[in-house]
Amino acid sequence: MKWLLSSGGDGVRGQMTVGQYRAIDLSLFALMLIVFESMIAAAATRWYPNEPYTVSLAASITAIVLMRWGLWAALHAALGGLVYCLASRGSGQQLLVYCAGNLLGVGAIAWFRVFGREGIRRDSFKALVFAATVLLFMQAGRGMGSMLLGAGPAAAFRFVTTDSVSYIITLLIIWIVRRLDGVFEDQIQYLQRVNKEREEEKGGV
Repeated sequence: MKWLLSSGGDGVRGQMTVGQYRAIDLSLFALMLIVFESMIAAAATRWYPNEPYTVSLAASITAIVLMRWGLWAALHAALGGLVYCLASRGSGQQLLVYCAGNLLGVGAIAWFRVFGREGIRRDSFKALVFAATVLLFMQAGRGMGSMLLGAGPAAAFRFVTTDSVSYIITLLIIWIVRRLDGVFEDQIQYLQRVNKEREEEKGGV
């Protein structure tokens, strides 16, 4: 499938390639991540500086992009760490821990081999396990990163406890988006399905 959409009546003008669509799609999710993560981090730093818990949308957006485009989600995983640290005025060491540690979240792609993408998309429980794994792996990555830089096990474990609220947010978001057509779905498969439906509609005219 080389093309996706055509705005011209001859089926040639206004075509969009898969690569162009992917670039736009990844950019939109990156923009959403930057906006919401910046707002959340800035609000927490300004109004709730002493709260032991943090909230992040990085795992939920990474999980969605991982489902849609596979390992391209590594960009959003690292971006989530970058935005969080910049918005909360973290140190250079924190920046390294969050950006590199978040990359481990894409390891949840292993579930594709166990359940299959379609199996995860169609089953609520599997989808939630997948999303929770993304966040758990991110936390594990940050914990291991901090220990490599000299932090103790207790400090590393705090990445799990302080980010516990994010589990609720992540699971809720995935529970909602998997019910929206084409959002929590392999985009190549989705586009093939849309093109097939379009061809069937043309044939039925």
